Amino acid sequence: MSLQTVIIASGNDGKLKEFEQLFSASQLAIMPQSDFSVPEAIEDGLSFIENAIIKARNAAKHTGMAAIADDSGLEVDALNGAPGIYSARFGEDENGMRTGDEANNSKLLRLLEGKPASERIARFVCALAFMRHETDPSPMVCVARWQGVILTEPRGEHGFGYDPLFFLPEYNCASAELDPAVKNSISHRGQALKMLFEQMDSVGLLP
Repeated sequence: MSLQTVIIASGNDGKLKEFEQLFSASQLAIMPQSDFSVPEAIEDGLSFIENAIIKARNAAKHTGMAAIADDSGLEVDALNGAPGIYSARFGEDENGMRTGDEANNSKLLRLLEGKPASERIARFVCALAFMRHETDPSPMVCVARWQGVILTEPRGEHGFGYDPLFFLPEYNCASAELDPAVKNSISHRGQALKMLFEQMDSVGLLP
């Protein structure tokens, strides 16, 4: 039985905007969990996949509807994979409060200061989890990776998060300099959602 509407388990405005663009070519309608006053999930998993499932289950529980959750972040080889699952709160202040994209980017640049491009290899990772309902015993999970290099200073006006620092050698520009449509066609999130659509379609869940 095909779905008509699915909840997006995210409160991140940047992600929600990208999801709107990514879903525009499908017949599946999406609604943000904020429309249902869903409380934020406690992301205490130790991997992108675990946290994506936690968030999808939380949204399905509070809405009674099918849900898709994204857990994504940046892995930098020279930092042993950090910031990883802590990407959104990498630049927390001394009180443990999130301080936003600018603080996260500043901390990343500080930690990589003086390192050559060969030691600035990084990738964006996206794990998407789809749950038909809160107790779904077999969530659909897709993981995609997007390889790049961390710049020494921000570039571009598009995107969010670490996009201004994420350089793509094959395009000779930062992720934040890409046209949003181009970014969505090649990004970690775009790749993961394409895989998820294929899985959903294979079992008749897409309209």
